[in-house]
Amino acid sequence: MEEASTALTTGQYLLAAALCRDALALARREYDFARMKRICMPLLEAQRYLRQDALDKGVIHTISSSADIPESPGNECFLFAPNFVGADALRFRNAANDAGIAPFVLTREPTTSKNQWPIVGVAERVVRVRIAPPKDDTPNPKWFSHAGEQLGDQAIRDSLDAADPEDPPAWIVDDFLDRLDACPEHEKFLMALADACANAIGHPVPTRKRRRGLIDDPYSF
Repeated sequence: MEEASTALTTGQYLLAAALCRDALALARREYDFARMKRICMPLLEAQRYLRQDALDKGVIHTISSSADIPESPGNECFLFAPNFVGADALRFRNAANDAGIAPFVLTREPTTSKNQWPIVGVAERVVRVRIAPPKDDTPNPKWFSHAGEQLGDQAIRDSLDAADPEDPPAWIVDDFLDRLDACPEHEKFLMALADACANAIGHPVPTRKRRRGLIDDPYSF
């Protein structure tokens, strides 16, 4: 986190976010929920900058085929459309991040019978929300930002709904971590993760094996 703090103060936001994510995983392995809570805030700050930077570019790339992917993608917005799925967008974002590029990436699935666009994010768990398409089916930054907000809001609901009342608080933290890659730019999701970490502080290490339902999602994997 010392390295992350230095990266943050020197404007290396993608590096700061990556270091925060590494630290978050290390702290989770140690059941150090107090430290996890503290890590969430600099992670939020780094992701906020990356998200806003991509939106401020004002460019929305709609990716319907491999030929639509720019040869040298930048820190811009990318909407993966059918026949791509959420896992394709996740691979694209990870590869871009590895190359030092920070795109804001969303995926939409085929239009539903109610004329809605399912927006999907893939992590250990899939998050999906259905929203109205943009005017003329042409995304602009305002719609793209709204779509990202709706996806993150759904990820919060899914994380909280995954738990049973008797589940240890540590499991709820893991329910959020399972969905972090689905909406890494979402500020309220990171704040909700911090709250889950705060609620887990001081509780004993669970002795039961964590169980969640199997993933059955043919559209995103």
